Amino acid sequence: MHARRRTVGAALAALAVVAGLTGPGTQAAPSTDPAADPLRARLTAILGDSRLDGASAALTVRDLDSDETLFRSFGSTRLLPASNTKLLTSAAALDVLGPDHRFVTDVLATGARRGGTLRGDLYLRGTGDPTIMAADYDRLAADVARSGVRSVTGRLVADDSWFDATPLAPFWSWDDEPYHYSAQTSALTVAPNTDGDAGTVLVDVHPGRRPGAAPRVTMTPANHYLHIRNRATTGTAGSDTTVSLVREHGRNVVDVTGSIPAGGETYEDQPTVDRPTGLAAQLFARALAHHGVRIRAGARHAVTPSAARPVASHRSITLAALLTPFLKLSNNMMAEALVKTMGRTVSGEGSWSAGTAAVLAELKRLGLDTSTLQLFDGSGLGRADYATTDQLAVLLDAARDKPWFATWYAALPVAGDPDRLVGGTLRNRMVGTAAAGNVHAKTGSMTGVSALSGYVTDAAGHHLGFAMITNNAVAGGVSSLEDAVAVTLAEHGAAARSTPRVRVAPASHAPTGPRAQLECTWTRSC
Repeated sequence: MHARRRTVGAALAALAVVAGLTGPGTQAAPSTDPAADPLRARLTAILGDSRLDGASAALTVRDLDSDETLFRSFGSTRLLPASNTKLLTSAAALDVLGPDHRFVTDVLATGARRGGTLRGDLYLRGTGDPTIMAADYDRLAADVARSGVRSVTGRLVADDSWFDATPLAPFWSWDDEPYHYSAQTSALTVAPNTDGDAGTVLVDVHPGRRPGAAPRVTMTPANHYLHIRNRATTGTAGSDTTVSLVREHGRNVVDVTGSIPAGGETYEDQPTVDRPTGLAAQLFARALAHHGVRIRAGARHAVTPSAARPVASHRSITLAALLTPFLKLSNNMMAEALVKTMGRTVSGEGSWSAGTAAVLAELKRLGLDTSTLQLFDGSGLGRADYATTDQLAVLLDAARDKPWFATWYAALPVAGDPDRLVGGTLRNRMVGTAAAGNVHAKTGSMTGVSALSGYVTDAAGHHLGFAMITNNAVAGGVSSLEDAVAVTLAEHGAAARSTPRVRVAPASHAPTGPRAQLECTWTRSC
């Protein structure tokens, strides 16, 4: 997709002057005469689906080449955007931090050095790297050993002061705390996998050797920070898996209950960690011991003195590379680390209030009307974030003129592509349609909320930007309506058909269950 140079003012003006708009937040009923406007008729029919009865649904569609608004329904209505918030966060981060930004984790020392003995403290200082893993801490420990340090008379000091001490963003739900998509944010943390799920551990429950035996439970990374209370049992072969993992509130105790069938597959879950700084420090201390570095006085938390000398350092991948797992897999912890980092960069305060202020300031420079945009976090998990589809459409338009646009566009999930790091949260959607391999868009979903915003090239070669948000939907299956919108836009401009087609999956195809409306990668369901 090639950007055509334009002014943001032109985009704003085009949104403000739309046929049928009768006043702020109101709109006359659009024409449903296919001969008059087939695209409007098809999109109106999708928004008339019974699954949206009683819900609030907004849709804005723009031709990004001509700056023409093709369709707008409740585009100025403020709604919960869910993970569409990550579009705002990532665009702001690319401007505030730059595509080459890297998170740095340092090891520093105070005190005199005599031979292999450091007569002082060893500091482990983080800046919020959500991708750092146990193997990285091991390499840092190896570098300390290679520097010649064999014994530390002082303590190992964990320094997470780059961010403030608030672990969870405002308005996050208490009952989400045990689940990996709601992990605590810390400047010194650890991820158990290459997805960057910082602040969590992978727990595998393996069937026992015979029915009635206790299952075997393992953790990645292996640690003694979390305590596993194994109350599960091995069921008969072929029985149902009913295993459940829940971390106690405010404690690093994970209860494993339920049953796993003998000879069955390993059950995997990913509980969060309370105060993940402690887990990172424990893993580093263990790695130091493995490499022959002895800490004599234990561990503590403190701020690194300005006079401390560098010993070793780890640098993360660039922000440009981070965008792929961040946006493809809708990673909440990356979003929150970026928000606090922006706050630290702009105002010297690694907090959500400072970070969201930095995001809003940057979005205003991109041309968004931020007077009606409300952000309290970077991921959209909280239920006090509000955005409009018009604001998202302006962002999609303005982003095309930024030097980082190609990187950002490529990092968005691609409809129907089965590769997890290409299709992401859209890899099982719109398969076999005109939208497959064409739509690059960010998903968003949580209970009662669904969203899809991004780019599609229509059949005539026009580059379109679209944003759809639905709130208060209780019927389920709203994502199939978003897919129908995207497919309709992908087909737009083809030879006229005698009867407009609207492909909408029936409500019976909607997922079910108490957590079915969460972002699919948060439940590992896509």
